[in-house]
Amino acid sequence: MSLDIEVLKKKIIYQSSYRGTKEMDILLRSFVKNYIDKLTNKELEDLLDLLKVDDDSLYKFKQGIQSNSKVKINRITIIFKNFSLKN
Repeated sequence: MSLDIEVLKKKIIYQSSYRGTKEMDILLRSFVKNYIDKLTNKELEDLLDLLKVDDDSLYKFKQGIQSNSKVKINRITIIFKNFSLKN
């Protein structure tokens, strides 16, 4: 993928904020906000791939529920799985 890094970040921010379920909007928006400026180009691409996964599959992956997960395991998905919202 050869998108400009800032364009890629904007795309990620947008896709993390408008998911379809309010809960996933909040979780992913917070996750992205905390990590987006710390990631390499490859990790940003992996994050964009993660955002293409449907909310139900992401929820099940995050909760550790067995499913036919569409989530490809990599550093980003592991960080996401261990991420928790701070009040």
